[in-house]
Amino acid sequence: MRSYLDFEKPVAELDSKVDELRALAAGGTDITEEVSRIEEKAAQALAELYANLTPWQKTLVARHPQRPHFTDFIDGLITEFTPLAGDRKFGEDEALVGGFGRFRGESICVMGQEKGASTESRIKHNFGMARPEGYRKAQRLMHLADRFKLPVLTFVDTPGAYPGMDAEARGQAEAIARSIDTCLGIGVPLVSVVIGEGGSGGALAIASADRVYMLENSIYSVISPEGCASILWRNSANAQDAAEAMKVTAADLKKLEVIDEVIPEPMGGAHRAPDEAIDAVGKVAAQAIGELSQFDPDTLRRRRQDKFLAMGKKGL
Repeated sequence: MRSYLDFEKPVAELDSKVDELRALAAGGTDITEEVSRIEEKAAQALAELYANLTPWQKTLVARHPQRPHFTDFIDGLITEFTPLAGDRKFGEDEALVGGFGRFRGESICVMGQEKGASTESRIKHNFGMARPEGYRKAQRLMHLADRFKLPVLTFVDTPGAYPGMDAEARGQAEAIARSIDTCLGIGVPLVSVVIGEGGSGGALAIASADRVYMLENSIYSVISPEGCASILWRNSANAQDAAEAMKVTAADLKKLEVIDEVIPEPMGGAHRAPDEAIDAVGKVAAQAIGELSQFDPDTLRRRRQDKFLAMGKKGL
Protein backbone atom coordinates (compact mmCIF):
# COMPACT_ATOMS: atom_id res chain seq x y z
CA MET A 1 0.00 0.00 0.00
CA ARG A 2 1.39 3.39 -1.00
CA SER A 3 2.28 5.80 1.79
CA TYR A 4 1.74 9.53 1.22
CA LEU A 5 3.66 12.40 2.75
CA ASP A 6 1.72 15.29 4.30
CA PHE A 7 2.32 17.64 1.39
CA GLU A 8 1.04 14.98 -1.04
CA LYS A 9 -2.53 15.08 0.34
CA PRO A 10 -4.05 16.59 -2.87
CA VAL A 11 -2.59 13.71 -4.88
CA ALA A 12 -3.68 11.18 -2.26
CA GLU A 13 -7.27 12.39 -2.49
CA LEU A 14 -7.29 12.05 -6.27
CA ASP A 15 -5.72 8.59 -6.13
CA SER A 16 -8.33 7.55 -3.57
CA LYS A 17 -11.08 8.76 -5.90
CA VAL A 18 -9.57 6.72 -8.74
CA ASP A 19 -9.57 3.61 -6.53
CA GLU A 20 -13.24 4.16 -5.66
CA LEU A 21 -14.21 4.52 -9.32
CA ARG A 22 -12.26 1.41 -10.26
CA ALA A 23 -14.15 -0.50 -7.59
CA LEU A 24 -17.42 0.70 -9.14
CA ALA A 25 -16.17 -0.26 -12.60
CA ALA A 26 -15.39 -3.75 -11.33
CA GLY A 27 -19.07 -4.04 -10.43
CA GLY A 28 -20.12 -3.46 -14.01
CA THR A 29 -20.52 0.32 -14.12
CA ASP A 30 -19.03 1.86 -17.26
CA ILE A 31 -17.09 4.89 -15.99
CA THR A 32 -13.87 4.43 -17.96
CA GLU A 33 -13.90 8.01 -19.21
CA GLU A 34 -14.30 9.43 -15.71
CA VAL A 35 -11.46 7.24 -14.37
CA SER A 36 -9.15 8.40 -17.16
CA ARG A 37 -10.01 12.03 -16.50
CA ILE A 38 -9.20 11.83 -12.79
CA GLU A 39 -6.04 9.77 -13.43
CA GLU A 40 -4.83 12.48 -15.78
CA LYS A 41 -5.67 15.13 -13.18
CA ALA A 42 -3.77 13.19 -10.49
CA ALA A 43 -0.71 12.80 -12.74
CA GLN A 44 -0.75 16.53 -13.50
CA ALA A 45 -1.06 17.42 -9.81
CA LEU A 46 1.86 15.11 -8.99
CA ALA A 47 4.02 16.61 -11.73
CA GLU A 48 3.30 20.17 -10.58
CA LEU A 49 3.95 19.27 -6.96
CA TYR A 50 7.31 17.58 -7.58
CA ALA A 51 8.45 20.30 -9.96
CA ASN A 52 8.38 22.79 -7.09
CA LEU A 53 9.49 20.88 -4.00
CA THR A 54 11.09 22.91 -1.22
CA PRO A 55 14.34 21.68 0.37
CA TRP A 56 12.37 20.46 3.39
CA GLN A 57 9.92 18.56 1.21
CA LYS A 58 12.85 16.93 -0.59
CA THR A 59 14.21 15.95 2.81
CA LEU A 60 10.93 14.18 3.55
CA VAL A 61 11.03 12.41 0.17
CA ALA A 62 14.63 11.33 0.81
CA ARG A 63 13.44 9.70 4.04
CA HIS A 64 10.33 8.08 2.56
CA PRO A 65 9.99 4.58 4.06
CA GLN A 66 9.17 3.05 0.66
CA ARG A 67 12.18 4.57 -1.07
CA PRO A 68 14.54 1.86 -2.44
CA HIS A 69 17.27 0.99 0.06
CA PHE A 70 20.76 -0.43 -0.34
CA THR A 71 19.58 -4.05 -0.50
CA ASP A 72 17.12 -3.12 -3.26
CA PHE A 73 19.99 -1.75 -5.34
CA ILE A 74 21.99 -4.91 -4.67
CA ASP A 75 19.07 -7.08 -5.80
CA GLY A 76 18.54 -4.95 -8.91
CA LEU A 77 22.12 -4.36 -10.02
CA ILE A 78 24.52 -6.90 -8.50
CA THR A 79 24.65 -10.61 -9.24
CA GLU A 80 26.50 -13.24 -7.23
CA PHE A 81 26.71 -10.83 -4.29
CA THR A 82 28.72 -12.26 -1.40
CA PRO A 83 28.61 -10.12 1.76
CA LEU A 84 31.62 -10.05 4.06
CA ALA A 85 31.22 -9.49 7.80
CA GLY A 86 33.32 -8.02 10.57
CA ASP A 87 36.14 -5.53 10.91
CA ARG A 88 38.65 -8.11 12.28
CA LYS A 89 39.01 -5.92 15.39
CA PHE A 90 35.73 -5.80 17.29
CA GLY A 91 32.74 -7.28 15.50
CA GLU A 92 30.12 -7.04 12.80
CA ASP A 93 28.06 -3.92 12.10
CA GLU A 94 24.80 -4.58 10.27
CA ALA A 95 24.26 -0.88 9.52
CA LEU A 96 26.94 -0.93 6.82
CA VAL A 97 26.66 -3.86 4.44
CA GLY A 98 29.36 -4.70 1.94
CA GLY A 99 30.90 -7.43 -0.12
CA PHE A 100 31.79 -8.52 -3.63
CA GLY A 101 29.73 -9.46 -6.66
CA ARG A 102 29.31 -8.82 -10.35
CA PHE A 103 28.05 -5.60 -11.93
CA ARG A 104 27.22 -5.84 -15.62
CA GLY A 105 29.24 -9.07 -15.67
CA GLU A 106 32.38 -7.58 -14.09
CA SER A 107 33.69 -8.19 -10.57
CA ILE A 108 33.15 -5.31 -8.16
CA CYS A 109 33.29 -4.33 -4.50
CA VAL A 110 30.02 -2.78 -3.31
CA MET A 111 28.93 -1.37 0.04
CA GLY A 112 26.42 0.97 1.60
CA GLN A 113 24.27 1.78 4.59
CA GLU A 114 21.07 -0.22 4.97
CA LYS A 115 18.22 1.41 6.94
CA GLY A 116 15.85 -1.55 6.93
CA ALA A 117 12.27 -1.75 5.65
CA SER A 118 10.42 -3.16 8.68
CA THR A 119 10.58 -2.55 12.41
CA GLU A 120 12.66 -5.68 12.91
CA SER A 121 15.11 -4.92 10.09
CA ARG A 122 15.44 -1.25 11.10
CA ILE A 123 16.51 -2.32 14.57
CA LYS A 124 18.84 -4.94 13.11
CA HIS A 125 20.52 -2.38 10.85
CA ASN A 126 20.39 0.39 13.49
CA PHE A 127 18.50 2.65 11.04
CA GLY A 128 21.57 2.86 8.82
CA MET A 129 23.76 4.48 11.49
CA ALA A 130 27.10 2.68 11.57
CA ARG A 131 29.44 2.30 14.53
CA PRO A 132 33.27 2.32 14.23
CA GLU A 133 33.35 -1.36 13.29
CA GLY A 134 31.16 -0.56 10.27
CA TYR A 135 33.65 1.97 8.93
CA ARG A 136 36.57 -0.33 9.70
CA LYS A 137 34.79 -3.03 7.73
CA ALA A 138 34.48 -0.53 4.87
CA GLN A 139 38.23 0.09 5.04
CA ARG A 140 38.90 -3.65 4.94
CA LEU A 141 36.72 -4.08 1.86
CA MET A 142 38.32 -1.14 0.05
CA HIS A 143 41.82 -2.46 0.76
CA LEU A 144 40.77 -5.87 -0.60
CA ALA A 145 39.35 -4.24 -3.72
CA ASP A 146 42.57 -2.28 -4.17
CA ARG A 147 44.66 -5.44 -3.79
CA PHE A 148 42.66 -7.30 -6.43
CA LYS A 149 42.24 -4.21 -8.67
CA LEU A 150 38.43 -4.16 -8.49
CA PRO A 151 36.33 -0.97 -8.75
CA VAL A 152 34.35 0.13 -5.70
CA LEU A 153 30.70 1.24 -5.80
CA THR A 154 29.12 2.73 -2.68
CA PHE A 155 25.52 3.65 -1.89
CA VAL A 156 24.99 6.33 0.76
CA ASP A 157 21.82 6.38 2.85
CA THR A 158 22.33 7.34 6.48
CA PRO A 159 21.21 10.06 8.92
CA GLY A 160 24.83 9.99 10.11
CA ALA A 161 27.24 7.85 12.08
CA TYR A 162 25.82 6.40 15.31
CA PRO A 163 26.34 9.00 18.11
CA GLY A 164 26.12 6.62 21.08
CA MET A 165 28.62 6.45 23.92
CA ASP A 166 29.75 2.96 22.92
CA ALA A 167 30.60 4.15 19.41
CA GLU A 168 32.55 7.13 20.74
CA ALA A 169 34.39 4.88 23.20
CA ARG A 170 35.53 2.65 20.35
CA GLY A 171 36.86 5.55 18.27
CA GLN A 172 34.07 6.71 15.98
CA ALA A 173 35.87 9.85 14.76
CA GLU A 174 39.12 7.98 14.09
CA ALA A 175 37.29 5.23 12.19
CA ILE A 176 35.53 7.76 9.96
CA ALA A 177 38.75 9.71 9.34
CA ARG A 178 40.63 6.54 8.37
CA SER A 179 37.78 5.49 6.11
CA ILE A 180 37.94 8.84 4.29
CA ASP A 181 41.72 8.45 4.05
CA THR A 182 41.26 4.97 2.59
CA CYS A 183 38.81 6.32 0.00
CA LEU A 184 41.39 8.90 -1.08
CA GLY A 185 44.25 6.41 -1.10
CA ILE A 186 43.02 3.40 -3.07
CA GLY A 187 44.16 3.10 -6.68
CA VAL A 188 40.96 1.74 -8.23
CA PRO A 189 37.84 3.55 -9.52
CA LEU A 190 35.56 4.64 -6.67
CA VAL A 191 31.99 5.74 -7.48
CA SER A 192 29.45 6.82 -4.88
CA VAL A 193 25.72 7.47 -5.15
CA VAL A 194 23.62 9.21 -2.49
CA ILE A 195 20.31 7.36 -2.74
CA GLY A 196 18.51 8.85 0.27
CA GLU A 197 20.09 10.73 3.14
CA GLY A 198 23.77 11.62 3.05
CA GLY A 199 24.39 12.60 6.64
CA SER A 200 27.65 14.11 7.88
CA GLY A 201 30.89 12.13 8.25
CA GLY A 202 28.86 8.94 8.29
CA ALA A 203 28.20 9.55 4.59
CA LEU A 204 31.56 11.08 3.67
CA ALA A 205 33.35 8.03 5.07
CA ILE A 206 32.35 6.03 1.98
CA ALA A 207 31.66 8.91 -0.43
CA SER A 208 35.09 10.53 -0.87
CA ALA A 209 34.98 9.22 -4.40
CA ASP A 210 36.15 9.90 -7.95
CA ARG A 211 32.52 10.51 -8.91
CA VAL A 212 29.76 11.43 -6.47
CA TYR A 213 26.19 11.31 -7.74
CA MET A 214 22.89 12.09 -6.05
CA LEU A 215 19.40 10.93 -6.85
CA GLU A 216 17.25 13.95 -7.61
CA ASN A 217 15.31 13.90 -4.33
CA SER A 218 18.13 12.83 -2.02
CA ILE A 219 19.91 15.15 0.43
CA TYR A 220 23.56 15.54 1.48
CA SER A 221 24.62 17.68 4.43
CA VAL A 222 26.99 18.08 7.37
CA ILE A 223 24.11 17.74 9.85
CA SER A 224 20.39 17.03 9.65
CA PRO A 225 18.06 20.04 9.28
CA GLU A 226 16.60 19.25 12.70
CA GLY A 227 20.07 19.14 14.26
CA CYS A 228 21.06 22.42 12.63
CA ALA A 229 17.82 24.07 13.80
CA SER A 230 18.34 22.91 17.38
CA ILE A 231 21.80 24.53 17.37
CA LEU A 232 20.99 27.81 15.59
CA TRP A 233 17.43 28.44 16.76
CA ARG A 234 17.36 26.20 19.85
CA ASN A 235 14.23 24.71 18.32
CA SER A 236 13.98 21.77 15.91
CA ALA A 237 10.71 23.26 14.64
CA ASN A 238 12.88 25.52 12.47
CA ALA A 239 14.08 22.51 10.46
CA GLN A 240 12.46 23.87 7.29
CA ASP A 241 14.46 27.11 7.60
CA ALA A 242 17.61 25.10 8.21
CA ALA A 243 17.05 22.90 5.16
CA GLU A 244 16.68 26.01 3.01
CA ALA A 245 19.81 27.69 4.41
CA MET A 246 22.03 24.60 4.34
CA LYS A 247 21.63 23.88 0.60
CA VAL A 248 21.01 20.17 1.15
CA THR A 249 19.42 19.33 -2.21
CA ALA A 250 21.09 17.69 -5.19
CA ALA A 251 20.49 20.74 -7.39
CA ASP A 252 22.15 23.08 -4.87
CA LEU A 253 25.12 20.79 -4.34
CA LYS A 254 25.65 20.45 -8.09
CA LYS A 255 25.82 24.25 -8.35
CA LEU A 256 28.32 24.33 -5.50
CA GLU A 257 30.37 21.60 -7.28
CA VAL A 258 30.22 19.33 -4.25
CA ILE A 259 28.79 16.52 -6.38
CA ASP A 260 29.36 15.59 -10.00
CA GLU A 261 25.86 14.96 -11.36
CA VAL A 262 22.20 14.64 -10.40
CA ILE A 263 20.40 11.44 -11.42
CA PRO A 264 16.75 12.17 -12.34
CA GLU A 265 14.09 10.20 -10.50
CA PRO A 266 10.77 8.90 -11.82
CA MET A 267 7.89 11.34 -11.50
CA GLY A 268 6.78 11.46 -7.88
CA GLY A 269 10.04 10.12 -6.48
CA ALA A 270 12.00 6.89 -6.51
CA HIS A 271 9.51 5.27 -4.12
CA ARG A 272 6.83 5.35 -6.84
CA ALA A 273 8.91 3.47 -9.42
CA PRO A 274 11.89 1.88 -7.61
CA ASP A 275 12.90 -0.39 -10.50
CA GLU A 276 13.14 2.60 -12.82
CA ALA A 277 15.24 4.54 -10.30
CA ILE A 278 17.57 1.57 -9.70
CA ASP A 279 18.05 1.10 -13.44
CA ALA A 280 18.92 4.81 -13.87
CA VAL A 281 21.55 4.56 -11.14
CA GLY A 282 22.98 1.43 -12.71
CA LYS A 283 23.43 3.12 -16.09
CA VAL A 284 25.20 6.14 -14.59
CA ALA A 285 27.44 4.01 -12.37
CA ALA A 286 28.42 1.71 -15.23
CA GLN A 287 29.37 4.64 -17.45
CA ALA A 288 31.41 6.26 -14.67
CA ILE A 289 33.33 3.07 -13.85
CA GLY A 290 34.05 2.55 -17.53
CA GLU A 291 35.44 6.07 -17.91
CA LEU A 292 37.55 5.85 -14.74
CA SER A 293 39.01 2.46 -15.63
CA GLN A 294 41.26 4.09 -18.25
CA PHE A 295 43.35 5.80 -15.55
CA ASP A 296 46.30 4.22 -13.74
CA PRO A 297 46.29 4.03 -9.90
CA ASP A 298 48.53 7.06 -9.33
CA THR A 299 46.42 9.22 -11.63
CA LEU A 300 43.21 8.13 -9.90
CA ARG A 301 44.62 9.00 -6.48
CA ARG A 302 45.91 12.37 -7.62
CA ARG A 303 42.69 13.35 -9.40
CA ARG A 304 40.56 12.26 -6.45
CA GLN A 305 42.63 14.13 -3.89
CA ASP A 306 42.82 17.26 -6.04
CA LYS A 307 39.05 17.19 -6.48
CA PHE A 308 38.38 17.36 -2.75
CA LEU A 309 41.17 19.84 -2.02
CA ALA A 310 39.68 22.20 -4.62
CA MET A 311 36.23 22.25 -3.02
CA GLY A 312 35.33 25.61 -1.53
CA LYS A 313 37.96 27.55 -3.47
CA LYS A 314 35.62 28.67 -6.24
CA GLY A 315 35.27 32.45 -6.21
CA LEU A 316 38.18 33.04 -3.82
